[in-house]
Amino acid sequence: MKKKLSFIIITILLFLMCVQTKTHAQYVIIKEVKYPAYLEGKDTVAIVALPEIIIFPPMVYLSQRDKDNFNKLVRDVKRTLPYAKMIYSTLIETYEYMQTLPNDKAREAHMKRMEKELYDQYKPQLKKLSLRQGKLLIKLVSRECNQSSYNLVKAYFGTFRAGFWNIFAHLFGASLTSVYEPYGADSVTERVVILVERGLI
Repeated sequence: MKKKLSFIIITILLFLMCVQTKTHAQYVIIKEVKYPAYLEGKDTVAIVALPEIIIFPPMVYLSQRDKDNFNKLVRDVKRTLPYAKMIYSTLIETYEYMQTLPNDKAREAHMKRMEKELYDQYKPQLKKLSLRQGKLLIKLVSRECNQSSYNLVKAYFGTFRAGFWNIFAHLFGASLTSVYEPYGADSVTERVVILVERGLI
């Protein structure tokens, strides 16, 4: 009986320590994280935003070669996805900053300076990418920015340079005009990207 009573008292004390009641808002602390809460009758209900859960069917490999190609895709996505995300964030920052510049001349000067800085910083790393990884990076940039690499180059550097770099890409069997198709040709890549982003592979 004493054990039961002490267990109940300890439970109540722990509950009182975890639940903080305020006049206008309720909060619950779960594992030292404060969540908003509300009272429903005599119960305090925490409001917790759960992450989206995506369930994929098991991968089916028709051959060992298919399995090897999937493993290479995982490796390549892990290597190139950070660059695609960096490109997206750089474009956003550049666009926002360019809006503060007074005229086209200042914008053009800033673009040239930024292009040189990025080239100097990332050229050694990007040169190490394989052709396969380079093609994947073009696709992932399209995924992150929601438009083709060609359109991005055209918007920032003009039609002539976009055309030049697209011809150059064609020499290696790539295309800056290619777009990402998460529910079509790039569905397996999308699966890998989602799993990599969530740290599941």
